[in-house]
Amino acid sequence: MKADIGVIGLAVMGQNLILNMNDNGFKVVAYNRTVAKVDEFLQGPAKGTNIVGATSLEDLVSQLESPRKVMLMVRAGDVVDQFIDNLVPLLDKGDIIIDGGNTNYPDTNRRVAALREKGIRYVGAGVSGGEEGARFGPSIMPGGDPEAWPHVKPIFQAIAAKTEQGEACCDWVGNEGAGHFVKMVHNGIEYGDMQLISEAYHFMKEGLGMSHDEMQATFADWNKTELDSYLIEITADILGYRDEDGEPLVEKILDTAGQKGTGKWTGINALDHGIPLTLITDSVFARCLSSLKEQREHAASLFNNPITAVEGDKSAWLDALRQALLASKIISYAQGFMLIREASESNNWDLNYGNVALMWRGGCIIRSAFLGNIRDAFEANPELAFLGLDNYFKDILESCLPAWRKVVAKSFETGLPMPCMSSALTFLNGYTTARLPANMLQAQRDYFGAHTYERTDKPRGEFYHTNWTGTGGDISSTTYDV
Repeated sequence: MKADIGVIGLAVMGQNLILNMNDNGFKVVAYNRTVAKVDEFLQGPAKGTNIVGATSLEDLVSQLESPRKVMLMVRAGDVVDQFIDNLVPLLDKGDIIIDGGNTNYPDTNRRVAALREKGIRYVGAGVSGGEEGARFGPSIMPGGDPEAWPHVKPIFQAIAAKTEQGEACCDWVGNEGAGHFVKMVHNGIEYGDMQLISEAYHFMKEGLGMSHDEMQATFADWNKTELDSYLIEITADILGYRDEDGEPLVEKILDTAGQKGTGKWTGINALDHGIPLTLITDSVFARCLSSLKEQREHAASLFNNPITAVEGDKSAWLDALRQALLASKIISYAQGFMLIREASESNNWDLNYGNVALMWRGGCIIRSAFLGNIRDAFEANPELAFLGLDNYFKDILESCLPAWRKVVAKSFETGLPMPCMSSALTFLNGYTTARLPANMLQAQRDYFGAHTYERTDKPRGEFYHTNWTGTGGDISSTTYDV
C-alpha cells in the first residue's frame, strides 16, 4: 500500500505533523536531508506507527500514491527553492508540492506561477499552533493552486484543530500566496497581542506593585472573561512558574525580544497597501527597542526618569486595565483584517473574512473566544470595512473607552512605557474623528512643494495650488515628491 503524503523536514513541527497525520489514519513517508534523523524518528517518536522512512527524494516519491503530495516543513527561503528544483524532475503532471513554512507570500506567488507552467500544483499553507498545535490540531491556512485543494483537503481538515461545533480550523483561503499572506497577518496580530499582554504585566508589576501570585491569579481570572485566549492562558502559567530556587523564572529572562521577520513583513505590507497598521508596527518596534539593552541601561543611568507607583484602589485599576487590554486586542485584530481586506481586493483573491476568523478559532497562537464574534460580524456584513463598526465590537470599544483612556494617561504620568495600548487608542481616536488636522499637512506640502490640495467647498477630485508667498509660481507638482 502506497503512502498518502510525504513530509520533508523532521524538526519539531515536521515530526509532530507527521504523528498527527498518522493518528488520523494517513500513511506518511518521512524524509530529512540528514538521513540519520529519519532513523532516529522511526526508532523514537514514530516507533510502532505506520510511518515509513525514505533514504532519498527518489525513494520518497516512489512510495507515494498518485497524485503525489509532498509537504515541505523546512526553513523558508532558498532551502524551499532547492527542494522544489530537486523534486520537480521526479514528479508527474498533477502532482502537488506543499510549503508549510513561514514563507513570505511573494515567494509563494512566484512558485505557484512557475510550477503551474510545469504542470505541478503548488500550495502555500500557513500552519500555526507551535509544537502542541502541530501534534494535536493546528490552524492551517492553505492557498495557491485551487486544483490542489480537493486532494489535500481530507488530510488537512482531518489533522486541523476543531471548534466546539466540530468545524475544522482549516479551509481554502485563496489563490497564489493568499494562505501565506493570511498567516503573515496572523503572526502580526500575534506580535501585537503579546506586546499588549506584556504591557499589562508591566503595569501590574511596576505600577501596582503586584506579586507574581497576584498577577498569575489575575490573568487566570481574566481568561474566564471576554479575554479568554491562548496567550492570556499561557501568561498565567508563566507567572506561576518558579525556577529551582523558588523565584519566578520570568524575572530571570533577559528583556530582549527576538523576532523571525513575519511581524516586520506585516508592517511593510501595511505601508505598501496604505493601511494604518499602527499597533502591530509598534509591537515590532517595541521588540527592536528591547534589543538595545546596553544602550537602555546606559540611558537609564543618565536620565532621572523613574517609573512611579500607580496610586489608588488596586481592584479598580485592574478592572480598568482589563478593559484597556480587551479594547486594544480588538483593535489589533481589526487592523489585521483591514490589511487582509486590502490585499484581497488588490490581488483579486476574493477572501472570505469569516472563514479566516474560523481558521483562527482553534489551534493557533492567537486563538481567542471573540474570534467567533468576528466570524459572526463578517457573516452579517461581508463588506464590513472596520471590525469596530460591528455592533458587538462597537459596544465593547465604547464601554471600555473611559477606562482605556485612564490607563494610557496614567502610563504617561508614571513613566510606564505602553507603546501598543496607546497606539491602539490613538488609532481609534483618529478613525472616529470626522475632521483630522491633515488639512494643515496638505497646506504645508503645497507651500513648499506645490503638491496641491482638495477643497471642502469643491467636489472631490478637483485639485488646487496656491502661491502662498506671492513670489512662487502657479505651476503645481505632479511628477516629484519632496
